[in-house]
Amino acid sequence: MATKAILKQFWGYDDFRPLQSEIINSVLSGADTLALLPTGGGKSICFQVPAMAKEGICIVISPLIALMKDQVENLRNRGINAIAIVSGMGKREIDIALDNCVYGDVKFLYLSPERLLSPLVRERVKYMKVNLLAVDEAHCISQWGYDFRPPYLHITDFRDLHPEVPVLALTASATARVQADIIEKLNFKKAAVFKKSFERKNLSYAVINQENKLQKLLDVCNGVKGSGILYVRTRKDTVELAKYLNQNKIAAQYYHAGLGLDERAAKQEAWLKDQVRVMVATNAFGMGIDKPNVRFVVHYELPESLEAYYQEAGRAGRDEQKAYAVLLYQKRDRLSFEKRFEQNFPPAADIKKIYHFICNYLQIPFEAGEDTTYEFNLADFCTQFNLDAITAISAIKFLEHDEYFALNENALMLSRLKFLIGGEDLYRFQVENFRFDSFIKSVLRSYGGAFDQFVNIKEADLANRNRMAKKTVVEVLEELDSLGVISYQAQTNQPLLTFLKARIPTENLMVNHKYLEERKQNYLHKMTAMLAFAEREICRNVQLLNYFDEENPKKCGVCDVCLAERRAQQQNLEQLMHDELIAFLKNGPADLKTLLSNIKHGGEKDKIALIRTLLDAGAIQKENLHYSL
Repeated sequence: MATKAILKQFWGYDDFRPLQSEIINSVLSGADTLALLPTGGGKSICFQVPAMAKEGICIVISPLIALMKDQVENLRNRGINAIAIVSGMGKREIDIALDNCVYGDVKFLYLSPERLLSPLVRERVKYMKVNLLAVDEAHCISQWGYDFRPPYLHITDFRDLHPEVPVLALTASATARVQADIIEKLNFKKAAVFKKSFERKNLSYAVINQENKLQKLLDVCNGVKGSGILYVRTRKDTVELAKYLNQNKIAAQYYHAGLGLDERAAKQEAWLKDQVRVMVATNAFGMGIDKPNVRFVVHYELPESLEAYYQEAGRAGRDEQKAYAVLLYQKRDRLSFEKRFEQNFPPAADIKKIYHFICNYLQIPFEAGEDTTYEFNLADFCTQFNLDAITAISAIKFLEHDEYFALNENALMLSRLKFLIGGEDLYRFQVENFRFDSFIKSVLRSYGGAFDQFVNIKEADLANRNRMAKKTVVEVLEELDSLGVISYQAQTNQPLLTFLKARIPTENLMVNHKYLEERKQNYLHKMTAMLAFAEREICRNVQLLNYFDEENPKKCGVCDVCLAERRAQQQNLEQLMHDELIAFLKNGPADLKTLLSNIKHGGEKDKIALIRTLLDAGAIQKENLHYSL
């Protein structure tokens, strides 16, 4: 089927967006392809359409569990079979999912990057008819990128399982250095690069230096109509600033990764439907959310890097209408930003100590824990061992690089179940245990396919259907699990920590000092660029485009710097015109035509406006069609 026909049949669109068609044709020609498309540019279509055009299965590598689940659900709603294998799934659950990919009609297999290390996954992938390997958030493979994730480095080894299959790497933001690193690390053979300009002509960037950020925040919300996003650094700030906005008659909600699934979904839905104007959120919010009519994005503090800022600010104005990206900045923000630098690079001794603390916290004996995933309550861990959260996360990321374990901070595992006994045995169980009969029938009616694979469930829905309390539903599910009828895994939204190696004595832990120093220099470079963007009086658009290595960027004319320059130029022009007019009239009265011709600067409208202003102020007189001092 032709790609346009696929687009129309499954997505309902008549035509592709800019560059999508070229990227798809490149993939279908067998070329390894790097696609740089801005936030909201329709990256997923670029691998989903060509995968549908070819026989076989597309494997998608993505670090964002929530986004993977959204895409899987979206594909299934379109009648396309898709599966996601992520951290926190049991071995039996993974086994069933992979079987369906080898022998079933699955078109898309989504994998979190740490799953590339799994011998089970690698062995099963050998037997799949893979037609494309799509690498989402491809900048994660580069240590020069802003979100380096070491498990991505194993994609090259993964490619060896199907060396003839093309790779499509996708990202919204990457410098020239990161682009080259992506191509090298993914071992591109016949490479094609498609890059849409990073310029957003409808987006006006502004950095506002003001001590009273709260007042300026109100000014922005009241001055710009439509919905917006306010990005803050901490969960506490999301709650407090949403409360502040509501107190000032601006409908707001807060959102962070610590909220439950249902609460997050309800808040997101209210914002998408414009029931609230402003979403106050940490950077956990926004990825994969399609709301084209966001009119403003405000950053209350400095983001980690210009890449992060560009992605988050770019969630405004996807409908190509006028929108604003505002960074609220104070000079003292520099001090807290620099403090973050110290917290991000703990000494090697502290990294070893934190490894030891984690193993004790999770109660892992020596030589145990390999290939096991644990829920990891970071806040509780830091409290118990008196650690700063940023330092702890930073230490974990360095240990990730050396493949001691993998952390998935974005984990959100829905409750799921699978029947462990067949239909006849289940019927016998229902007859012998009648108190479970109606509940089991309700599960079977609500969730198809639960005999073959784990299915996501919602305890609240089962509670409504069975007229039971949610707590009672959980108790029934747990009892059925203990009786061996089902395997029930309750929902969790805690980060998941997967040990890739068995626990070793702390003194045997090797910290890569060279890598530590390289990361420090890279972070310093990004921090310096972010501070320069906030503090230098140079067109914000020019600064961003220079950072992303675009050639000969032009001033945008609409950022705060350009508007200030325009105002200054206008004031200078008015002063020049004023001086010329006064000097000429000192020689005597003149009619309008003569006066206009002797003011050399400015256009006719500017000159007439100046004459009217001077007349109103009494600085010049008009008599018998002549002007005089």
